[in-house]
Amino acid sequence: MANHLIKTIKTIKEFKQNLPTLLNLTIQNLDFRNEEIDWKEVRLANTTFLGCDFNMEAQLILKEKGAYIYPKIVGLPYNPYRKTLYSWEELMGGYDIENDQSQDLKIYEHFIRNKFTRDVNESLAQHIHDNSIDNALRDLIGLKEDGMTEKKAVAIMGGHRIQRDDISYFKVALLTKRLTEDGYYILSGGGPGIMEAANLGAYFAKKDDKDLESAIKILKEAPNMHDKEFVLKSKKVIEEYPEGEESLSIPTWFYGHEPSNLFASHIAKYFSNAIREDILLALAIYGIIYAPGSAGTIQEIFQDAAQGQYASFGYVSPMVFFGRKFWSEDTFIYQLLRQISKGHTYHDLIGIGDEVEEIREFIKNHPPIKPE
Repeated sequence: MANHLIKTIKTIKEFKQNLPTLLNLTIQNLDFRNEEIDWKEVRLANTTFLGCDFNMEAQLILKEKGAYIYPKIVGLPYNPYRKTLYSWEELMGGYDIENDQSQDLKIYEHFIRNKFTRDVNESLAQHIHDNSIDNALRDLIGLKEDGMTEKKAVAIMGGHRIQRDDISYFKVALLTKRLTEDGYYILSGGGPGIMEAANLGAYFAKKDDKDLESAIKILKEAPNMHDKEFVLKSKKVIEEYPEGEESLSIPTWFYGHEPSNLFASHIAKYFSNAIREDILLALAIYGIIYAPGSAGTIQEIFQDAAQGQYASFGYVSPMVFFGRKFWSEDTFIYQLLRQISKGHTYHDLIGIGDEVEEIREFIKNHPPIKPE
């Protein structure tokens, strides 16, 4: 049987451009109730409707023609069939410093109630949601069939407990500012600490360095993610500097509720941490930079090393350690990676440094390699 590529339709305009033939199409989250469409004349084959709205007659015709129709799922604080990534404004809608009623928290509280005992309906809804995020994310980055991306994505990993007044926070922000100005697209894990610093730096790309320093001075007034005004200080920075460059964060509800990262223009939030980590590493073709972190960061290092050794996503990417003492003296991770990578392509793509310019130059001088 031929392998037909299934195309996803996300707008009414695009849908009508395909009429009357809807072969090998998935139509996602569209409202047809007020559209004049002669469904009897529509040709279907391997056609799926996800969470769309129809009148009863249209739905009966489509079912008779063999369409797969997945109905809307009611009673959830999230839309499994969403067509776009999140924004911080959407996730933080309803936030109040005294009484947090944000959408982000509502979704987390729903998730945690079902984390270990979810029924089949909740499980399916979460998987459909994560697949929708996956598709929107691939559209944003421009993932090609061979694994290469249209955007030159570089990911920053590191500890979520690093405070805003830590020197590594500033250095990571300055680094991602420089990399964004060089044409790279910054990805982070979406939380506070090093991850927030990564998106903050990207946000301030093309602005004066003094603007970034002024922003961090504001953020330092609530340095710890548990500080009451942590989110308000982020909002204050955005109010003073309302226009920023794009970047991406890829967080998860799995690990618990953390303050949303307001400096990422796009947020790909997943229920499944396994899928989230896999796609983050898959998209960071132009390299991953590791700032100091603990167990989660170290887990990502070895997952990245395995993918580098086997070129799991079609390319071998740079692995760069930001902080010589931490990675070569406190943990010995750098030496271990250099040892186990001998004889493999990714051995020559492992770097280490203390200064912003060292890391920046390593990324620029070590592009991804496609094994022969």
